[in-house]
Amino acid sequence: MISYSLAPHRRNLLWSAFLIHRLSGLCLALFLPLHFWVLSRALHDPAALEGFLKWTDLWYVKLGEYLLVFLLGAHFFGGLRLMAFEALPWSNRQKTFAALAFALSFISATLFLFSAVQYG
Repeated sequence: MISYSLAPHRRNLLWSAFLIHRLSGLCLALFLPLHFWVLSRALHDPAALEGFLKWTDLWYVKLGEYLLVFLLGAHFFGGLRLMAFEALPWSNRQKTFAALAFALSFISATLFLFSAVQYG
């Protein structure tokens, strides 16, 4: 029987931080064309934009916005973590920085969600 265990470096928390940073960057890059398309609708067809904005009041769209803000925070704080590691000496604090980046992303996204639900 073949065992598919992860390589030792892929079981490390920093590997997860790297993977989240890469995947969040990919998701944000895929989101940008959609965002620009919606902005173009505002310029060319205000009535269609109004319908789109009503659609954004649905709960699952708000959940998607929450995920998007979380990904933005994860990418932003993960990037700050990477820049700090390039400038600072290597130490065991990297796991703490990775956990802090995740926590700040979660807090930012949750505050955004509360704001969206409160005013939505």
